[in-house]
Amino acid sequence: MGRWRGRWRAAGGALVRVLLVWAVSTLTLLVLAGLLPDFRLQSADGDSVTRVGLTAAWGAGAFGLLTALVWPVVVRALLLVPALVLGLLVFFLNGSLLLMALSLIPDDRGAAAAPETAVVVAAVMSAVASATSTALAVRDDEAYRRRLYRLAARRRRRGGPPPGGGPGLVFLQLDGVGYRTLRRAAAEGLMPTVAGWLEHSHRVMPWRTDWSSQTGASQLGILHGSTFDVPAFRWYEKDTGEVMVCNRPTSAAELQRRAVARTRDGGLLTLDGASRGNLFSGGADQLALVLSVAARRGRANRSRAGYFAYFSDPANAVRTALSFVAEAGREIGQSLRSRLRDEHPRVARGGLYPLIRAFATVVERDVVVSAVIGDLLAGRSAVYADLVAYDEVAHHSGPHGRDTDRVLARLDRSLALIARVAEHAPREYRFVLLSDHGQSPGETFLGRYGLALEDLVRAGCGLPVSRRAGRTRSGAEARAAVLAALHRPVEEDGEDARPGPGPDPVVLASGNLGLISFPALPGRAGRRWIERAHPALLRTLADHPGVGFLLVDGEVLGPGGTSARLDVPGAAQELLSAYGPGAADAVRRTDSFPHVADIMVNSAYDPRTGTVHAFEEQIGSHGGLGGEQGRPFLMWPTDLSAPGPDLVGAEAVHEVLRRWLRESDGPQVPLPARPDDHRPEEHPPENHRPEERPPENHRPEEHPPNDHRPDDHPPEDHRPEGAANGTFPSAAGAAPDETR
Repeated sequence: MGRWRGRWRAAGGALVRVLLVWAVSTLTLLVLAGLLPDFRLQSADGDSVTRVGLTAAWGAGAFGLLTALVWPVVVRALLLVPALVLGLLVFFLNGSLLLMALSLIPDDRGAAAAPETAVVVAAVMSAVASATSTALAVRDDEAYRRRLYRLAARRRRRGGPPPGGGPGLVFLQLDGVGYRTLRRAAAEGLMPTVAGWLEHSHRVMPWRTDWSSQTGASQLGILHGSTFDVPAFRWYEKDTGEVMVCNRPTSAAELQRRAVARTRDGGLLTLDGASRGNLFSGGADQLALVLSVAARRGRANRSRAGYFAYFSDPANAVRTALSFVAEAGREIGQSLRSRLRDEHPRVARGGLYPLIRAFATVVERDVVVSAVIGDLLAGRSAVYADLVAYDEVAHHSGPHGRDTDRVLARLDRSLALIARVAEHAPREYRFVLLSDHGQSPGETFLGRYGLALEDLVRAGCGLPVSRRAGRTRSGAEARAAVLAALHRPVEEDGEDARPGPGPDPVVLASGNLGLISFPALPGRAGRRWIERAHPALLRTLADHPGVGFLLVDGEVLGPGGTSARLDVPGAAQELLSAYGPGAADAVRRTDSFPHVADIMVNSAYDPRTGTVHAFEEQIGSHGGLGGEQGRPFLMWPTDLSAPGPDLVGAEAVHEVLRRWLRESDGPQVPLPARPDDHRPEEHPPENHRPEERPPENHRPEEHPPNDHRPDDHPPEDHRPEGAANGTFPSAAGAAPDETR
């Protein structure tokens, strides 16, 4: 009897909410009919107030019913169109549904709306109805919880594994947010959610990237456990004649394939995992906006399902579109203010960049956050999501300032939203925050010295140099996401996938790291060959004030003729002392990669100011050594085991995250090894010279006990005195099972 009483009470509550939403929608339609001159809900002869109200109620009810029944089917049918086009079609499709609803009103009382008016009316009604429904659901906690549990049960009936006994883990990557930046934002009140976690439930520490301090290498290591043979953001491979670019979908797919073959493991998320907004899948079955599958066409590209899940609610499209326009306008205003104030350093921010920034900071953020919320409601065991907004803005506005502070504040609000939803999830969740790299400020190489790296290389080789210095476009991840969303062919992104034949060197940039390759020479060029073929090149590069050091076939070259062999203990670290502890180890490991460039160029670095000179058009950059770019953060709940005193490399972070998954009762499943399965490095390409390389997994044991500079916070970042134990949301006494 009690069960039936509960069901009747739930049904009655649902009916009340439907009637309230209907009433609000009716009132909205009446207000719009009064405000818009070409939209009316009465006959030409006029109607009574009662008749107009009934007409509005009829139209609002028909529109709500059509939206609920027809809209999901229409959006799913359009899933294969470009995502941004889908976002625009939302308005026109929504307007069409409204015109259909108005045509159902008796006596043609709603047929006077023009198509463009219908678009406006439908957008407003969708937004109001969605806001009302959400507010009512949140106020009725029991109804909200029952709905969430029904969603989780529905997913399990579709074949998904039920939630395990332990808490789930959500890994949220704040792309490009360095350790010091996070600490400052929390201390200054920019990120109150993060500050609250640090005070009550979490700890934070920095970790150290490899030489290639960029998302491609770091995220591949974090998700797939290998950063081997990823020397930069982009590099030239002599054995194939192709340029690999980490944010190109075909390259990302190949890098993921190589990592899986090397580790013989599917990735961090192979068991009931979800990958959202990342370059790589991590082995997850649930994908949304994952670049390594973006090159696929048709139903095989499950990553695009994230757009359907988001745009299936027309109110989402309305809200995101308004925020998109506001963000693009904000960028135009900020850029104009920077020019009027003659701020320096500064890079060009015109063209399509305002739209690219708005896509990264609004569309990508909204879709990824929505996907993570869906994962929480479904009770998935492990979720890894990348929020790229800060990284994109910092490249063009600089890593410190009002522009990026506002982005950090909005990211914090996203974290707060996700945490609130987790309180209603069918299982408990622990939140791990981390970043893949930081950002180092500084004027670009071109802006400071009036020529690009390619111009300097050509001058050193005795080749003609253009009188007009060429600009190297920024390689930020957001641009590739926009191209993937537009279904643009992946090789039409303006980057030369296959440089033309000839003796000219191939010069590529990865933040403040430059790579020079001689495609006509098989194998890796040695110092003697370079000095014989181009006598002035190495000296021109090493002695330039914007260059810090070079790597040439196992040897580090500095200004004034200084040099050190990497196989001589301590020599290279002394030459690279300005770049901090572990610099020589990072360079030595990169020197062992089969596809390392003939000449690796790291820009100059000023330890007093922390500035570097990017070889791309970025005043906040990462990709090489120097400053905050190599010191991201890892923030974890206190009821997980401590990572250790010092984390070096993304592969080490991967091992820590795997351990935490085991502690949360979620062991991952490695791929079975096959007898005939060979790792890629067992068959090196033609430019690999193993006789002068350390072993393939070599990490020289020159690491000091810690790498903290005097003005840094201590690595363990112990919690403030009196901080409470537990995690957020609380684990309710769930103890980690360290024996599994």
